[in-house]
Amino acid sequence: MSTPKELRYSEEHEWVKVEGENLRVGITSFAQSELGDIVFVELPEVGDEIKADEPFGSVESVKTVSELYAPVSGKVVEVNEELSDSPEFVNESPYEKAWMIVVEPTEAGEVDKLMTAEQYDEMINEG
Repeated sequence: MSTPKELRYSEEHEWVKVEGENLRVGITSFAQSELGDIVFVELPEVGDEIKADEPFGSVESVKTVSELYAPVSGKVVEVNEELSDSPEFVNESPYEKAWMIVVEPTEAGEVDKLMTAEQYDEMINEG
């Protein structure tokens, strides 16, 4: 499983893609493989404020329900509505189809504190 080099990663297995002023967020391929088949995704509403390291939603798999932790603080400006009808996208395409939210960040520099792909690979390979 390859870890896209252009993304940043949190210890809670979320990825962040910088898109101009905004940040697109999802969960990593490693996370979805650990969870198993995803059957439900709960996400915040557009306009909600999220805070780094605090839950912003959850994913339910056939095995468990897991909280999603915000990798950055900010305002939710877009939500991937397709995941409510097609939660399996999280398993099939965690970095493309299964992005979860787009955030307008409120704390400058938070994204720079996230791990690079190399650092994330080291973390998951140690486990």
